[in-house]
Amino acid sequence: MTFSMDITETDGNARTGVINTVRGEIRTPAFMPVGTAATVKAMKPETVCETGADILLGNTYHLMLRPTAERIAKLGGLHKFMNWSGPILTDSGGFQVMSLAKLRKITDEGVSFQSHIDGSKHMLSPERSMEIQRLLGANIVMAFDECTPYPATKKETEDSMLLSMRWAKRSYDAFHDGSDHGEENALFGIVQGGVFEDLRHRSVSALKEIDFDGLAIGGLAVGEGQDVMFEVLDFTMPEMPKNKPRYLMGVGKPDDIVGAVERGIDMFDCVMPSRSGRTGQAFTRRGTVNMKNARHIDDPRPIDADCACSACQNYSRAYISHLIRSGEILGPMLMTEHNLTYYQDLMAGLRAAISQKTLSNFVEKFHQQRAKGDIDEI
Repeated sequence: MTFSMDITETDGNARTGVINTVRGEIRTPAFMPVGTAATVKAMKPETVCETGADILLGNTYHLMLRPTAERIAKLGGLHKFMNWSGPILTDSGGFQVMSLAKLRKITDEGVSFQSHIDGSKHMLSPERSMEIQRLLGANIVMAFDECTPYPATKKETEDSMLLSMRWAKRSYDAFHDGSDHGEENALFGIVQGGVFEDLRHRSVSALKEIDFDGLAIGGLAVGEGQDVMFEVLDFTMPEMPKNKPRYLMGVGKPDDIVGAVERGIDMFDCVMPSRSGRTGQAFTRRGTVNMKNARHIDDPRPIDADCACSACQNYSRAYISHLIRSGEILGPMLMTEHNLTYYQDLMAGLRAAISQKTLSNFVEKFHQQRAKGDIDEI
């Protein structure tokens, strides 16, 4: 096994360190840009790397349907296919099956469904999910689980969690098949249990017995609100292994990330910075800015004067607003680069603050800056 985590410093519950993989190091806390279909939309892999990202996320469901995992494997694996040399985490496909697939049917075996693309029929089980992620060559593989809907009754949540725990053991057995991929890479389990403390604790306990290489917290950022999410983290994190990576799936907004880091989370992913960039929303140190607004059309200043991305170093708000309002392709490209740079700068700031044991000061300044709102109009 070439996968390990070294925690170099802590500040309260927060920690910083390095996750070691066969494809290189991941500095934590880490934000993973989402490359759903083997691409971070509107970005070249080289540009994603320049923003400071150490790892990307790919999606099992989308890649199994198009272009297929088998085709990617024949072409040399996902790293070669998309020209990304660093680590790649692939999610299991469970969330997308639940949210995108047509006419799905869940049984203990897995999920049978029709593709949202062409209606073709498929079966995704723990074993098939592990096979697909192995064909892709993922460095961090996620166990197959059911993403519990929100809201759900406690009985519905318990049944869903227990199904995910059964699938977790089958995922572990299928991943550890004696292949080089299973020996060299990592498998993470996913904690479920909704908003219920006892169910979350039972889920963590079951996953500890299986001895995964890391644990993710699933079933959050699905509409429950930040207060509830933080409450769930507050009663779940003390049960999590201290010497393994902790990954909060699908999160999120900058203030969500900061609050989760304070509670001990090491890894994040979210489509928000790239999706928002494509629709004209910029993340800045003073909050979010809608570049479609008329207030920007004569503004010669950058989106964020403290940002080193090429969008802020070379282009004005007026120009970027023009691109977005005109539907020009360069607009989403520059906006996505800026947003991903902002997210990676935030993670670098968090890592430095934890290392220097000044996290509380960093968090206070973070919230104070955001409360100021955008810069004044010219």
